[in-house]
Amino acid sequence: MKTKSQKKSRAKLLHQYYSYTGFYKFILKSLRKAAIPVILIVVALFLFNKYVFTIDDGLKLLSESFSRTGVFITFFISETILGLIPPEIFIGWSKKTADPVVSLSILATLSYTGGMLSYYIGKASLKIDRFRNYLEVKMAKQIKNTRKWGGFLIIVGAMLPIPFSITCMTAGMIKYPFKGVVLFGLFRFLRFAIYAWAIFKVVS
Repeated sequence: MKTKSQKKSRAKLLHQYYSYTGFYKFILKSLRKAAIPVILIVVALFLFNKYVFTIDDGLKLLSESFSRTGVFITFFISETILGLIPPEIFIGWSKKTADPVVSLSILATLSYTGGMLSYYIGKASLKIDRFRNYLEVKMAKQIKNTRKWGGFLIIVGAMLPIPFSITCMTAGMIKYPFKGVVLFGLFRFLRFAIYAWAIFKVVS
């Protein structure tokens, strides 16, 4: 059984390792990068909502134009293939459904499942030379960082506004243990809960 001093010393070593490898700097840099587009999107939405077309009307139109199943399928494909569409749009849409909590829960589960599927896409890509070479070039930095920081980077991918599928795909490419992706990826549910809390206050 580990003593408190052993746990402290392990935590200290981890802290030193992440400091030395630049993990904390990477987090700050990612937050800064994420903050700029988020602020721009918020400002654009505010102006669009005020002068062009209200967000509520847009989400209502989305609900009326597409079936619930169609929206879920589109979201799942997006969350599996490089996170092409921002999840925030779908979170806002869920508020307009008959049961927002159920819809949000399904979205979070689909996002999580899409990430797990992306892991196997990354793993399978190792068998296809052209695809592997393309991904290794496109995601060279992500691969390098995942090799260094592993699970913590998966948490970052699950929580921050960066494509979760890319993080999981990279983990598959470096053959990071799947059980680690399953465990750390659970933070994806927390992200959806936090974002929903904020977005539901804006969407009536």
